Amino acid sequence: MRAFVMEAGQFKLKDMQEPEAKSGEVVVRLKTAGINRRDLGLLKRYGDNPEALVVGSDGAGIIESVGDGVMGFSEGDEVIINPALRWFANSDAPPAEFDILGMPDHGTFAEKIAISAEQIERKPAHMSWEEAGGLVLPALTGYRALFTKGQLEKGQTLFIPGAGSGVATFLIQYAKNAGARVIVTSRSEEKRQHALRIGADRAIATDSNWVEELADETVDLVIDSVGGATFNRSLEALKKGGRIVIFGATTADNVDFNLRSFFYGQYQLFGSTMGCREELRDLIAHMEQYTTHPIVDKTFALDEAQEAFDYLAAGKQFGKVVLRISE
Repeated sequence: MRAFVMEAGQFKLKDMQEPEAKSGEVVVRLKTAGINRRDLGLLKRYGDNPEALVVGSDGAGIIESVGDGVMGFSEGDEVIINPALRWFANSDAPPAEFDILGMPDHGTFAEKIAISAEQIERKPAHMSWEEAGGLVLPALTGYRALFTKGQLEKGQTLFIPGAGSGVATFLIQYAKNAGARVIVTSRSEEKRQHALRIGADRAIATDSNWVEELADETVDLVIDSVGGATFNRSLEALKKGGRIVIFGATTADNVDFNLRSFFYGQYQLFGSTMGCREELRDLIAHMEQYTTHPIVDKTFALDEAQEAFDYLAAGKQFGKVVLRISE
């Protein structure tokens, strides 16, 4: 089978041996797979390892074969891959055995994948293959950050620095479904307009003075994945006693902030990453209830995977970048 892999310090397309379903596993013939920013950084972590490893966390396809002991799924079922490995029940933090699909296990940028039946869910019927293939990692990350950690409620105001990421597009839609007000930022006027079209109430420029721009707003919750470049600015925009959830750090891992101002302001800071199977099933039910569609920016063929990586790395996207694996 064809696959996009890491091997000897390079990304490359390669023919790999087709997987077989072991006990408790299914083989899924993948139709689409979503690219995430996580994938871009894997090569640095994998180094010069000579053993080819299939990249990719998200995917959707059709079950081709079923291993011994699998209950509830059959050949021909349309499914999505849950890349949050071995995290099933909701908990304050992931269990020790948690990992994300796509390293060290073979991932989804291949024509087929063998995976535990515990890591698949039925494809939402209202979604296209392109929408379903890029769904879980960003959708689950956003759902946990917004509802489990951020505790967003109807009538509250959510502030999202950075409007174009896959997670941000889910946050906007979830929050509007829940009856909240949503404010976003972006350097790009085009992305600000996109955010407004999918439901954001306000979209301001990243380089504007946020305190001045939001003087007439009461921000209850900030969800930030930018990190060092925005953390203190986000804190300044947040109401006293408000909540800030961090699920990424695309600019810098380390930040300095004034502890005295923080504790006098009674702010609440939460870390979040991915989510569990229980939350995934809740978010699928949420998206089905509101007929919410993932935002897909652009689709590439599998043999254009490197081009797709370059496109995502350049930050050109609004929503998900998806690989079309098979027709």
